[in-house]
Amino acid sequence: MAKNLLIVESPAKAKTIEKILGSDFEVKSCYGHIRDLEKEDMGIDLKNGYKPTYTISEDKQKVVKELRSLAKKSGEVWLATDEDREGEAISWHLCEVLDLDPYTTKRIVFHEITKPAIQRAVQNPRNVNMNLVNAQQARRILDRIVGFELSPVLWRKMSMRNNLSAGRVQSVSVRLIVEREREINQFGVTSSFKIEAFFSAEDINKKKVTFKAEGPDKIKDTTGAMSFLEQCVGATYTVKDIQVKPAKKSPSAPFTTSTLQQEASRKLGYSVSKTMLLAQKLYENGHITYMRTDSVNLSDTALDSARESILNLYGEKYHYKRAFKNKNESAQEAHEAIRPTDMNVTSAGDADTTRLYDLIWKRTMASQMADAQIERTIAKIGISTQQEQLTATGEVLRFDGFLKIYSEGNDDEDGEDKNEGMLPPLVVGQQPGLQKMLATERFTRPLPRYTEASLVKKLEELGIGRPSTYAPTISTIQQRGYVEKRDKDGTRREYVQLTLQNDKIAKVTEAENFGAEKSKLFPTDLGMVVTDFLREHFTKVMDYDFTARIEAEFDQIAEGNQVWNKMIDNFYHPFHENVTHTIENAGRAKGERELGTDPTSGKPVVARLGKFGPMVQIGVAEGEEKPRFSKLRTNQSIETISLEEALELFRLPRNIGSYENEDVTVNIGRFGPYAQHAGQFYSLKKEMDPYSVGLDEVAVLIDEKRKSKAESELKVFEKEKIRILKGPYGPYIKQGLRNYKIPKEQAENATALTIEEVKVIIEENKANPPKKPVRKKK
Repeated sequence: MAKNLLIVESPAKAKTIEKILGSDFEVKSCYGHIRDLEKEDMGIDLKNGYKPTYTISEDKQKVVKELRSLAKKSGEVWLATDEDREGEAISWHLCEVLDLDPYTTKRIVFHEITKPAIQRAVQNPRNVNMNLVNAQQARRILDRIVGFELSPVLWRKMSMRNNLSAGRVQSVSVRLIVEREREINQFGVTSSFKIEAFFSAEDINKKKVTFKAEGPDKIKDTTGAMSFLEQCVGATYTVKDIQVKPAKKSPSAPFTTSTLQQEASRKLGYSVSKTMLLAQKLYENGHITYMRTDSVNLSDTALDSARESILNLYGEKYHYKRAFKNKNESAQEAHEAIRPTDMNVTSAGDADTTRLYDLIWKRTMASQMADAQIERTIAKIGISTQQEQLTATGEVLRFDGFLKIYSEGNDDEDGEDKNEGMLPPLVVGQQPGLQKMLATERFTRPLPRYTEASLVKKLEELGIGRPSTYAPTISTIQQRGYVEKRDKDGTRREYVQLTLQNDKIAKVTEAENFGAEKSKLFPTDLGMVVTDFLREHFTKVMDYDFTARIEAEFDQIAEGNQVWNKMIDNFYHPFHENVTHTIENAGRAKGERELGTDPTSGKPVVARLGKFGPMVQIGVAEGEEKPRFSKLRTNQSIETISLEEALELFRLPRNIGSYENEDVTVNIGRFGPYAQHAGQFYSLKKEMDPYSVGLDEVAVLIDEKRKSKAESELKVFEKEKIRILKGPYGPYIKQGLRNYKIPKEQAENATALTIEEVKVIIEENKANPPKKPVRKKK
């Protein structure tokens, strides 16, 4: 009897499931999506109900051929792709290419790859859910329309290379990052003074300890701070009031896709794409439930398993059964939170994978544990010489509850420690001794730039995107050059600190490093210019609420409450009219900003976006005289560069001195900073700044490059300017900037090659250039 054929998405999953099902099933992988819309004419018939035309991806031809062959030999074909809309669409595409009826073909779904879950799924098959398929298809078609119609608008209206592109969710995501950057650039910093008094008192062991009390919220300036401290000279301090309040902390819900991405970023430093890659591996190997979900629900089996583990590890008092409610009921792509499939397993896979698994395990366990019980103490301390009071706060953990294993991270970046320490036992009327009082200047801060994780959080709050779209959206906006993920160095800033000690006031000026950021999302100048153009001409597409409503309509389609092509039709006609109007009437987007006048030439200085990126231009093209150009440095932006900073860019090329009786100059070329000496060019090291690097550093670089070159040169034909060099894969010929491969039989004795033989090899290489590997789309 022929085996049944079960088709899944990944080979790792296929191996795991085949072990569970045994000899009745042959389990094969389709390796994700097998078809996509044709490129020609968008792959969409706009005049025939937006009927899509799909084609089998080039890299999936072999896979489909094998599946067709196996399907013919099999007893029955079962589909077991992922349980979200993407997975449902893949099942439908498999039906199409394998000539299966989606209304009768058995389709199984499961939240975890465990024996009970797989066996239960096989016992309860269903058919392909066409509502889910239509929701995915609507998203794909709408995104294709937006991309295909918007991108040519950008090509025509921007003085840039013709590889600009726009996308529905991606463009809105870039807008968020651009707006945050502008908020930061326009933020007006103000300073105020924070009062902190340090007292000594005895603890329960009669040992002297120090505790802190804070003064009025904010004192505006140095004069006010000095006045406050002066009024405290000679004062006595008395505890006027003590309040002890019980409080509790409750655990967070188990992980959804977005909260896992956020927490893995905060606690483990993982990017969104890395988190999803590791989560996929954990799921396919049967360690966790499905990783693309926005549900916080836990199954009864999971609740019982968590209870058993908590009782075994920590005892009855640590267990508390909880049921969490989803904030977004309509957007469930799966029916359970991300959790371990077996709470008794505490590690899985390699180090990085185990760290993510440990995070999931702890979060799931904590969600079913008791509240942490806290006792907060607030003491008011009076000052004998004035009306103002000082406030000391302390916190005592009476019962750790879920905090025994897990504490949620946060995105707070104000740099101050908000954890409250313990206070010594105080009583009303007690007079603790003042050690010192500080008035420290502090500065307001703008909202921080987005991390990948905090951007996901914001998108989720706005209702934009779904669990399956967050990671690809963030990757796409970086790949397109609209956003960069990078670090930012801090800047030195001085602040004033006043100290009252032993009834004497001292004033000092200290320095701090502020504004340093790590792995943050910065908009590029290109991203800013494209965002401004799209916001001006495509208001709806760039509107947060409109984008969220589109997502809600996809949800309606998934629930069978809306017809997919009618929803597309409602969007397309006004959008297409907008595209046509913009092409015909909108001016070109130059991304220019006038900075002032060059004091030397009297010509205008403009920062703008050029063919190869942001640059500064002095003068305009008039007659034979051409304007001068200089590329912006990596940390500079068209929006913020000053005239002085722009003129500084034209200090290049710099003559930094003479080495071996030849001038050495540094400059920036198309491929980056370089030094020129005796007709030779040397790329500067990454840490070398062309505007400040000295002769000593460059001389060492020249010697190093020469030595490396000498070691790699096997033979030189000076007259023809051709060299035979030693490379990592064997000897090769270099002529100008072009490299030519030496045939294997001649490579063994490359130093014996004559110029005639070398020329023949070059001609043969030109006539038969090596084929470039084709990048396969996933």
